[in-house]
Amino acid sequence: MAGQTVTIAAADGGTFAGYLAVPSSGSGPGIVLLQEIFGVNANMRAVADYYAEEGYVVLAPDLFWRLEPGVELGFGDADMQKAFALYQKFDFTKASDDITASVKALRALPQCQGKVGALGFCLGGLLALLAASRSGVDCAVGYYGVGIEGHLDEAAAITVPLALHFGTTDNHVSPEALAAIQARLSGLPNVEIHVYPAVGHGFAAQGRDAFDKPATMMAHSRSIAVFRKVMGPHYDLSALWDKHCEYEFGLRDVGKTMATMVAEPYVNHIPTMTGGVGYRELYRFYKHHFVDSNPADTKLVPISRTIGADRVVDEMLFCFTHDREIDWILPGVKPTGKYVETPVLAVICFRGDKLYNEHIYWDQASVLVQIGLLDPKLYPVVGHEAVAKLLDPSLPSNTLNPRWGDSAKADVAAQ
Repeated sequence: MAGQTVTIAAADGGTFAGYLAVPSSGSGPGIVLLQEIFGVNANMRAVADYYAEEGYVVLAPDLFWRLEPGVELGFGDADMQKAFALYQKFDFTKASDDITASVKALRALPQCQGKVGALGFCLGGLLALLAASRSGVDCAVGYYGVGIEGHLDEAAAITVPLALHFGTTDNHVSPEALAAIQARLSGLPNVEIHVYPAVGHGFAAQGRDAFDKPATMMAHSRSIAVFRKVMGPHYDLSALWDKHCEYEFGLRDVGKTMATMVAEPYVNHIPTMTGGVGYRELYRFYKHHFVDSNPADTKLVPISRTIGADRVVDEMLFCFTHDREIDWILPGVKPTGKYVETPVLAVICFRGDKLYNEHIYWDQASVLVQIGLLDPKLYPVVGHEAVAKLLDPSLPSNTLNPRWGDSAKADVAAQ
């Protein structure tokens, strides 16, 4: 997604640049993206593009313009030293004025429709809090904001939803600072504070040594939840997933299936590590190893569905007759003619109104028992009994546990 440079008018005269990213729909709610100490570099532009893919019009203003316009630094030692030197000279009052001007400029753009939020990282994490208290945004999200503990007097002016993310091993936000932030802000009804164990400063920045994907994924879901709730856009993720499944299992149309997904999606069937990463690989997988290859009697039986801000979690039964080689669930296994039912859990993540990825889990041991490749007498596994127990919870539990009877005797003895 290619962004563009726009010009923002400062309240006290002069102008400064901003990177603007617009969603494919052409319009949406707005986000002012507040930079790290490295300027509006390639990493910040990638974040802007990412949130544009989520449906937002994103403006990343150059907040170092009063010191040195157009700063773009990397994460190496020399650039780090320059970044800290700029940070030492940074005027937070002027920066707040520039953020307010950026919010005003974003609201005036025809592409920006609806409310405007703020999102910031590092230096921008603190600026996101200041934007919530000073700049008239409708909500704000800050990642590992440095120096927030010195601005807790802003708390009384924060009347919009605010989410803050921190890591427990952040060498720029001490345990004492985090404790002070939590003590002052966590009691406010509109403030969420999320702490991620064993991750440090910059955990959400790809390309940095501190990058931690699990924490980044969790934090992004929480951030999107704030933006969706306050500003939208609101997508019917359940209907989008149903349409994807219709193309996949009903019509068996690979082109239409792929059209429901982002430009570079991925699918991971966890037990067998089948699927694909990127459009070309996933299209190949769907075409030759999945959509056109499932048995004719394939059936999905829904059990439960949970819908979040950016994902759907489906619990279902996958039912089929093993009348052909099924490359994704039983790769390399010749047809046995056996009928199989297995519980499946699908976690489907969206970006905007398109599927981004699928993580699919099922009980592979149960599948292997049902086709006769795994002997349940030799291992603590079951076949169709897993489905029966899922549908009828009154069926006995602990049937595989040889010590279950011992605990009953112990309970009787204790009485």
